[in-house]
Amino acid sequence: MNDAILPFGDKREAPFYGKDILSVHQFRRPDLDYIFAVAREMQAMVTRVGTFDLLKGKILANVFYEPSTRTSSSFTAAMERLGGSVIPINEVRYSSVSKGESLPDTVRTLERYADVIVLRHPDVGASALAAEYASKPIINAGDGIGEHPTQALLDLFTIRRHKGPI
Repeated sequence: MNDAILPFGDKREAPFYGKDILSVHQFRRPDLDYIFAVAREMQAMVTRVGTFDLLKGKILANVFYEPSTRTSSSFTAAMERLGGSVIPINEVRYSSVSKGESLPDTVRTLERYADVIVLRHPDVGASALAAEYASKPIINAGDGIGEHPTQALLDLFTIRRHKGPI
């Protein structure tokens, strides 16, 4: 059902299907046009029907080494609205990290449970490091003073929606 409605019904045509999102530098204008078209359609779909099962059976691990309200909540809300589930790890001090577990070990463990890992970490390049060890996609949700590509995408999407193409 969703394949007939959404513009990304065939995952082979989706440029970022199964790929890491680590940096704004990996996006070209056609990529942004595609992503924003999908985002507009998904927004409209959620407005019309509330939630739907596009990601039913998929699990997102939300791994936050730093405090976050908006980023963590937005990934959780999006995943749940699309029918998926979330493993929330919002305070790593209560995880094996507090016992000295390395980022690569954490990622290798979580990828056994999750289909995608969203990572916020205080160290620049942490998401790129995680991606080296992960066989599942890593989404950079902020790496210290480095990048926060999902926030940049949201900002650009919002600017385009209110001001038109840039």
